[in-house]
Amino acid sequence: MRPADPAAPAFVQLAAHPLRWKLLTELAASDYRVRELVERTGQPQNLISYHLRLLRGSGLVTARRSSHDARDSYYHLDVQQCAQSLARTGSALHPALAFTPAPPPSLPRTARRPAVLFACTGNSARSPIAEALLRHRTNGQVEVTSAGSHPKPRLHPDAVQVLREQHGIDISGQRPRHLHTLNDRRFDYVITLCDKVREVCPDFGGHPRLVHWSIPDPAAAAGPGPTGRPAFVHTAAQIDTRIRYLLPLLTPVPQEVQP
Repeated sequence: MRPADPAAPAFVQLAAHPLRWKLLTELAASDYRVRELVERTGQPQNLISYHLRLLRGSGLVTARRSSHDARDSYYHLDVQQCAQSLARTGSALHPALAFTPAPPPSLPRTARRPAVLFACTGNSARSPIAEALLRHRTNGQVEVTSAGSHPKPRLHPDAVQVLREQHGIDISGQRPRHLHTLNDRRFDYVITLCDKVREVCPDFGGHPRLVHWSIPDPAAAAGPGPTGRPAFVHTAAQIDTRIRYLLPLLTPVPQEVQP
């Protein structure tokens, strides 16, 4: 009796559907709400919601309520889970096909450093954490800064301590800044890290790539003192994961030719 043919790995079955693949590619670039995915795919909302449920059931996509409007949810592709699923898929076909992420390329001396802005509301936790981690991981090869729509008087002490203890980075001398102080700056990427600032982030010249990472405020979830610090540890780890998968996208920018 002939044995039954093995089923394709779950990732292949999910990703092979054209609409689900389109949703995965959209969410690989940014977090989006359902109505935004409807606009970007041109498909009806009930169909988008159905396929998002399947992707959520697989663990590839997660959702969280918007801090700007709790009636909305932001959907996020778990890129690390996706990478693990791809590795298992390759290995299922042949052991030599296990997926290994490529390291980010070094920027040539003739290229302009990519410019990245991280924005959140208070510029006291999420965006300075992201700024510090990207600068650390790129060894100064990326021009990175952060700002807020309503900056706090100072950085949150738990953000400072977690970066120092977990990543060996000292940002104690940094102060929050307002987004409006950067109006004359040009950025290649503008990455918003909270749902509220996404709605009010100013337009920057040069048509930067707009990316949204819907990440909850650790200060809102944390209690005072050491008991609240795990929220900041979790937030820093979440941001660091996103940054590691952002690195290959930060390609060199050609120098502008002077007239």
